Amino acid sequence: MFHLMLPHSVRTDAGDEKQAVIKSPGYKMSKPMSAQGKSKMEEAKNVKDENKLYLHEGILYSTIMSPPENLKGLKELEGRPDDILLVAYPKCGFNWMVAVLRKIMAAASGQQEVSQIPPLMEFFSPDMQKVVGEMPSPRLLGTHLHPDNIPGTFIAKKTKMLVVFRNPKDTVVSYYHFMNTNPVLPNAKSWDSFFTDFMEGEVAWGSYFDHALAWEKLMDNPNILMVTYEQMKENLGQGVQQISKFFGFPLTEEQVQTIAGQSTFNAMKDSSKNTHGKHGNVFFRKGEVGDWKNHLSEAQSKQMDKEFEKHLAHTKLGAKLKYDIYCK
Repeated sequence: MFHLMLPHSVRTDAGDEKQAVIKSPGYKMSKPMSAQGKSKMEEAKNVKDENKLYLHEGILYSTIMSPPENLKGLKELEGRPDDILLVAYPKCGFNWMVAVLRKIMAAASGQQEVSQIPPLMEFFSPDMQKVVGEMPSPRLLGTHLHPDNIPGTFIAKKTKMLVVFRNPKDTVVSYYHFMNTNPVLPNAKSWDSFFTDFMEGEVAWGSYFDHALAWEKLMDNPNILMVTYEQMKENLGQGVQQISKFFGFPLTEEQVQTIAGQSTFNAMKDSSKNTHGKHGNVFFRKGEVGDWKNHLSEAQSKQMDKEFEKHLAHTKLGAKLKYDIYCK
């Protein structure tokens, strides 16, 4: 039986970041790292929109959550063979899968699940990166980074990665609403202007299609499991079973079904007040497949079709996304 180790930190009054780890029962836990995220969101309300994003090596990032020192220091973070790494382009189901993974790990270890969510690696300050580097295994880590920008040792050490994708039409819609509800990001002036930015890759974390093409090249890597948002919506129980088997977490059929029942999008949205506080609605909005039909004009829909055909048609990831089913 393994110990469940999730990274957490807290910003003290003195501005220092402290480490808290969830170990075996009885281990005293300090305030979770999500407290820092909430304070950042409050801080963002005093920052002008034009100052909320900056360009780093050709990609836009959040000035507040991922300042240059974070990204520079992250290159030195050492991956481990037993790390559990979750990767997703923004608004493709990252927070949903964090919750699913936590439930799987808790069930497999026999330990009580915690309600706090580990942040993205690119949100770690240099001090927190050092703490994470010293954490016991296994570590649950996550990121929205393009695969070329994930520290190379995660591939070199054969870290197992769960990569989540979503059809691009629903992704752009969800991203648009996220921009208008998450204070650390600039407000999207209009749907049309944001759609243009998205298609040109001028959004935080870069181009959807650049990410997709990079992961397409890694589809056959045995240490990478690629799932889709739509696949998880279709059969969450099957998805839970597939993920638990991939990471080597033994679960009974009863445990699989229990986790699936507790991890539907509506269940996660209902519990988000515990995991995300008053910002729960920022991260869990509708969770629907096909909401793009309420937003994209016919011209925009055809533009996305053309872009998908150009980049992902006849690829393994393109086939996995079932574009003709969900986007036509």
